[in-house]
Amino acid sequence: MAYNDFGLPLLERTDNKTVVNLSRKAIKNGLMNRRLFIKSSAAGFALSGLNLPKFANAAGIDTKRVGLIGTGWYGKCDLLRLIQVAPIEVVSLCDVDSQMLSEAADIVASRQLSKKRPRTYGDYREMLKEKDLDIVLIDTPDHWHALPMIDAVKAGADVYVQKPTGVDVVESQAMLAAARKYGRVVQVGTQRRSTPHLVEARDLIQEGKLGKIAHVELCCYYHMRAKGNPPDTNPPSHLDYEMWTGPAPMRPYNSFVHPRKWRAFTEYGNGIVGDMCVHMLDTARWMMNRGWPTKISSNGGIFVDKDSKANIPDTQTATFDYGDMQMVWNHRSWGTAPDPEYPWAAIFYGEKGTLKASVHKYDFIPRDKNQRTIHKDVAFELEQYPEDKVEKGLEKHVAPAIRGHMKDFLSCIETRDKPVADIEQGHISSTSCILANLAMQLGRNLEWDPVSHTVRGDQEANTLLARPYRSPWIHPDPETV
Repeated sequence: MAYNDFGLPLLERTDNKTVVNLSRKAIKNGLMNRRLFIKSSAAGFALSGLNLPKFANAAGIDTKRVGLIGTGWYGKCDLLRLIQVAPIEVVSLCDVDSQMLSEAADIVASRQLSKKRPRTYGDYREMLKEKDLDIVLIDTPDHWHALPMIDAVKAGADVYVQKPTGVDVVESQAMLAAARKYGRVVQVGTQRRSTPHLVEARDLIQEGKLGKIAHVELCCYYHMRAKGNPPDTNPPSHLDYEMWTGPAPMRPYNSFVHPRKWRAFTEYGNGIVGDMCVHMLDTARWMMNRGWPTKISSNGGIFVDKDSKANIPDTQTATFDYGDMQMVWNHRSWGTAPDPEYPWAAIFYGEKGTLKASVHKYDFIPRDKNQRTIHKDVAFELEQYPEDKVEKGLEKHVAPAIRGHMKDFLSCIETRDKPVADIEQGHISSTSCILANLAMQLGRNLEWDPVSHTVRGDQEANTLLARPYRSPWIHPDPETV
């Protein structure tokens, strides 16, 4: 029998059962690793083309029972991509917005094989009490990542949690501790690590095409900071605002809070650094095999849009110092981007050339004019997954990356290996961004000690590593999770 580049048999004609059994054998033998999964997203190998989930249950593959906490925009994006690539049964959905929850249940029932409508919950603790979930996806606002993730691994589930891992350093540290203590696989939604064209771009760095890299620019110039000053009102009747706020400080409700514009407030997240820098910093670290920065500095503020109700900076620079090289972040939610082709990007400057990388494409420009430039665009996969064409709110260019990330997650659930965006990697990237905000707040450089998880010689900074929690919620402790 002939085999393709991925180590799978080349099949001219076969029935569905044969394909499924071969795929199961490949997974069992370790052939279907994360590299294969990512490449398969780009190349559209045989199993993806055959739309495996449509017949997998009949062929005897174990069906994973899945629950989702947070059924808004990205919750549906993540869950519906998982449905596309795996034989799962979505049995539980949870959201504090009953209207959003009901709509999501209807969508899931129309998309999953069984056509069953999932159970619905307004409190994630009631959902996890059932202890019947193999996988839990967490797509809540950032201030609600830590507690559900920790409770989910305690309940025996493997977890896919959106970035950042926490809104404070100790939260994030506790999430890592819980994942390790309970032996669960946790994938963080930094899906640039599974973006097919960025995997290819990473190879250029790993192969030495850029030579020594001593500087990386990270940036976001999207006008994404909420504008305006809407009045405070009573929350809508379909939203449990007390539960939505949870451990965060209680703010008066206004239309910025829910849905999606909550990122305008530091009470619920870490601004544009916590939302967008975390992706590009993580991408750069992954591409270059870098861990913790040793020193972090930052400055910025609200310099232009002073009239908005938003309290996050509209302008910020942060430097992540690795000693022999620096990664420097810049964001402005006003004005124009220096390079309109790369408004949200990581740009690597090497002695042999420059690599520009974004969610849409990459460009490699060698210094030697005799070498060819390399350009690659994102692969949309709209023909393989036609539902992507009409799905409301889906970032079509990101869908292949989410699918690749889910495939890697599923593969590691089977092997119990660490996924490509393991919770530890998410913790490093998330914490580094949180420290950048603390450095800006304090007006000084911070020297991070990853062993003790403290800022060296700065007691004031160390007192800010954990935010106060609103009663009755209790801040997680890495020592006692």
